Amino acid sequence: MDFRDSPAEAAFRAQARAFLEAHPPAKMPDYFDLADDDAPATLALWRSWQQTLHAHGWAAISWPEAFGGRGLGPIQQIIWSQELARTGMGESLFVVGIGMAGPTIIAHGTSEQKARYLPGMLRGDEIWCQLFSEPGAGSDLAALATRALRDGDHWVVTGQKTWCSGGHYADFGILLARSDPKVPKHAGITYFLADMRAPGVSVRPLRQMTGGLHFNEVFLDGVRIPDAQRLGLIGGGWGVAMTTLMNERMAIGGIERWLDFDALVRHAQANRERLDPVTRDELARLYTWVRTLELLNARVITELGQGKFAAAESSVMKLALARILTKASELGMRLIGPDALARQGPWQNQFLGAPALHIAGGTDEVQKNVAAERVLGLPREPRRDRDVPFEELPRGSRS
Repeated sequence: MDFRDSPAEAAFRAQARAFLEAHPPAKMPDYFDLADDDAPATLALWRSWQQTLHAHGWAAISWPEAFGGRGLGPIQQIIWSQELARTGMGESLFVVGIGMAGPTIIAHGTSEQKARYLPGMLRGDEIWCQLFSEPGAGSDLAALATRALRDGDHWVVTGQKTWCSGGHYADFGILLARSDPKVPKHAGITYFLADMRAPGVSVRPLRQMTGGLHFNEVFLDGVRIPDAQRLGLIGGGWGVAMTTLMNERMAIGGIERWLDFDALVRHAQANRERLDPVTRDELARLYTWVRTLELLNARVITELGQGKFAAAESSVMKLALARILTKASELGMRLIGPDALARQGPWQNQFLGAPALHIAGGTDEVQKNVAAERVLGLPREPRRDRDVPFEELPRGSRS
């Protein structure tokens, strides 16, 4: 494991840092947590920033050059994310499009689909969301029950999606729907590129504990989707979705995108009167967790540089990230003291938002199963429903 940048990686980091110093991004709040009245102005700032990235060739680090990217690998993508985090940039408005939908369209799309959708993603013209999870299909995504019925050159889609980040701003969504209930659940899914403005699409924001509007419910009532907006083969949606989920792991990023440990230290120094021995010990323990996660990240980067795919390590990193963010927010709140009862504040928001990371991007339970099977070598979890037609599954197992 090599903890240092190679000469080529160091050169790329210097190039990225120089660009960000020459074109410093505006300080923008997390667009997911915007108040309704603030949304238009902040969305305009995000679009302007994306246009700047596009104009200078930084809009999509890992996309092939033929599609407007830089044609670089996952290591450079991680370095770019680290340098963005140094500027204080939070989650991008375009993370689903650039980080998930775009790579999936590049891998599975037709030439017409690539020409239609990729340029708009890069320029920031169109916002994308993810329409995967359902009330009865979260950790077991293949249990999704949203139906897609073929009607000539169109598909008629009916169902409900939930936890759709940014769906209230999105122009398009990557959608999974069941096109054949007569085959086992993994085999009867088809992947679509859905117009969020189409008749029959209703979006209802779900207000979080933080007061922000990150997630949404999306209702699909007889929505007609042209077959030209089907991505991949009919019934092949599960394989296409795996491409999306693999890229989602990269899009989530490392600890630097979620927690500024130095800010927590400054927060502790400003509230020394509350630094009792127990709190000091927990702060030290958290420091070791953060540094350990950085070492694991270095290991993943090394394996990526060797052409390996670190799926198990990524699951462990996701578990550690959620645990660290939860502990850091608890410490931040304790250091505030009675003022922590105030409704708004950076540590209050992080404390209320931290539980979501134990669910988003794959629940803790799913990540633990991956680690158990691929790291510890434990037997796979029994799946008696794998070869059973979806329509024959007990209701609780399919919707």
